[in-house]
Amino acid sequence: MSTPRTPRKVLGRLSLPERNFVADALRTETVGGVLLLAAAVAALIWANVPVLSDSYAEVSHYHIGPSALGLDLSIAHWAADGLLAIFFFVAGIELKRELVAGDLRDPKAAALPVVAALCGMAAPALVYTLTNLSGDGSLAGWAVPTATDIAFALAVLAVIGTSLPSALRAFLLTLAVVDDLFAILIIAVFFTETLNFAALGGAVVGLVVFWLLLRKGVRGWYVYVPLALVIWALMYNSGIHATIAGVAMGLMLRCHPHEGEEHSPGEHIEHLVRPLSAGVAVPLFALFSAGVVLSGDALGKVFTHPETLGVVLGLVVGKTVGIFGGTWLTARFTRASLSDDLAWADLFAVATLAGIGFTVSLLIGELAFEGDAALTDEVKASVLMGSLIAALLATVLLKIRNAKYRRMIETEERDDDHSGIPDIYEEDDPEYHLRMAAIHERKAAEHRRIAEEKAAELERLAEVAGGAGEENERRA
Repeated sequence: MSTPRTPRKVLGRLSLPERNFVADALRTETVGGVLLLAAAVAALIWANVPVLSDSYAEVSHYHIGPSALGLDLSIAHWAADGLLAIFFFVAGIELKRELVAGDLRDPKAAALPVVAALCGMAAPALVYTLTNLSGDGSLAGWAVPTATDIAFALAVLAVIGTSLPSALRAFLLTLAVVDDLFAILIIAVFFTETLNFAALGGAVVGLVVFWLLLRKGVRGWYVYVPLALVIWALMYNSGIHATIAGVAMGLMLRCHPHEGEEHSPGEHIEHLVRPLSAGVAVPLFALFSAGVVLSGDALGKVFTHPETLGVVLGLVVGKTVGIFGGTWLTARFTRASLSDDLAWADLFAVATLAGIGFTVSLLIGELAFEGDAALTDEVKASVLMGSLIAALLATVLLKIRNAKYRRMIETEERDDDHSGIPDIYEEDDPEYHLRMAAIHERKAAEHRRIAEEKAAELERLAEVAGGAGEENERRA
């Protein structure tokens, strides 16, 4: 007789190693997100203050680089194609780690974030398409509202101080990793117009050499950094967006530790490169991409032009409906059920938070409307507006549940036996209960000692009071 299978919990408690990894990754992303937010605000100020606006355009369009190698690019172009390659390199490592050691390793566990991410990209694209078909707009920007910016989303969490439980944070992180993968595929497939097969062949050869060196165990940044730059330059000249080179190299790194290794090479390199990506590359990209001229007329066009309205509705409505609907359908038609500690309102709030699209949305907007500077700026303004609306809605929804989240975080972090491991991960360990028994015995002994001292003190006070009464009676 077969035993019935226990329904799998959606957004249940993470394993301890996964929890620690998510905490470390999100800590860096949160700091990077705050820097990203600051860079975006600085770009808007720089581009809109009359005294400074001319210098912003001059710096952004200043060209630098060897023209003989096809790399005479503007500063803004270097930020979009060069610095974002570092961002996508880290995304490639994250994806590889999720596939070999994280939630995506288990097909059942992977189903939820994959379905949620796919629905969270399909729904915004559909909303954008319908908006532009009804408004006679351009369909070229259908991919703009499909991307979630995890750094910006976490920056919002840092600013509003929401104690989001680790399971929801992990879901948001995994969702963003899958989201990045499909965004990469969209860029590679839909925004490659012409191919230079010689340069592409050279990039492929470089990637093969990169892979062979990794497999042979060759070490040294002085080997890999120059090779990575050559691969990036060849990929750029091939006509395929250069960030694809970063993803490819990230996916090649080994992300499972061998015997005797505390961390795999992929985890080690990610630990080194992630601060550079989150703290330098992405904020600099934001600085030279978010500087759009804002005015009452420009903001009005965001809600009147079909292209820009489609982006706003895609981010705010499409993302929320897609992610929430995809997760609900997964739970509805599988044996999965929502964690007992959470409600569907929590998932709806996170789905709203995923409507914050910035880095990749701005990049796709530049690619989709290349050659039309005015429409590109309008689409960038719509990305900012849509992300702002999504952030405000998520803030309200998360604040409503914040007291509940604080209690969950306190439970997750409690370490009464001072072992360095949260108690909820030691409940099945006999040694934990022995340590707790010893702690309670020491506390009980201390309380007994205090009780005895207090009782003795009360007896002394009673004797003193009694003696004083007898003396008064004798005098009387």
